[in-house]
Formats: sequence, structure tokens, C-alpha cells
Amino acid sequence: MTEEKIYKVQICTGTLCHVMGGAELPALEDHLPEEIKSKVKVKGMVCANYCTETNLKPPFVLINGELMSEASIDKIIHYIQNCEKNDTFK
Repeated sequence: MTEEKIYKVQICTGTLCHVMGGAELPALEDHLPEEIKSKVKVKGMVCANYCTETNLKPPFVLINGELMSEASIDKIIHYIQNCEKNDTFK
């Protein structure tokens, strides 16, 4: 029996991330294609200060612990679809 792959998408809820586009990210679940919808779990996370510790730009999300900067709904979906296509689940 194989374990089902679940992509844990954690959205930074910090003010800067929210203002820089993160406010739209909780709607991710409404935009997921059917083939990955059951494999994605979305939740918020307390600001981890990625904006002050890196030269990367908000909004930030973690997908199974992998940091994504300048996140958007399309970018997150594309990332997950690539993981599925290339069998690179982390």
C-alpha cells in the first residue's frame, strides 16, 4: 500500500505578505485542478520573517517545507503540477 501524497501549502499571514499579494492565496483551493485538488491542504502560518532574513520578495508560502517567494495561485499550482509530472514529491 502506497502512502498518498499530500502537498501542505502554508501561507504566510504576515502584514507584508498580505499586502504584497498574499491576501488572494487562501482562494487557492477554489482554483485547484481536479487532478490535484484532493492532494493539497492549505493553511495559514504565522509570519516567519522570511522578508527580513532573505533577499527574496513576498508573499511567501511553504510547500512541504520548501520556501516559495513571490507566490501566486498560478505559481503554486504550476509547482505542484510539475512535482506530479516529474514525480518529485517532497
